[in-house]
Amino acid sequence: MSPLLILNNPPYGTERSYNGLRLAMALKKESPDLIVNVFLIGDAVACAVSGQETPDGYYNLGRMIRALVTKNVAISCCGTCLDALGLKKESLVTGVKRGSMNELAK
Repeated sequence: MSPLLILNNPPYGTERSYNGLRLAMALKKESPDLIVNVFLIGDAVACAVSGQETPDGYYNLGRMIRALVTKNVAISCCGTCLDALGLKKESLVTGVKRGSMNELAK
């Protein structure tokens, strides 16, 4: 089994993306050798922006993504969605890949 989590919601305002990343963390904790893939699409690509500043005690999705990358979770962002939001590869957490719909289909 190699789970693929597809996140579509913005990083803040709802907890859907937060909970998806929590699930990815739990999967890796339960089975460290499990190959986990996360694909960010739509507004969820903003979850991977580095340097997010959040109030103390509040979750930070940029830090969560960085932690997942260090655990060898493959995280890709929809390239078309990045373009639509004006985000460049350089603005993403190190290790996050620019992906495509073809990649997601595979």
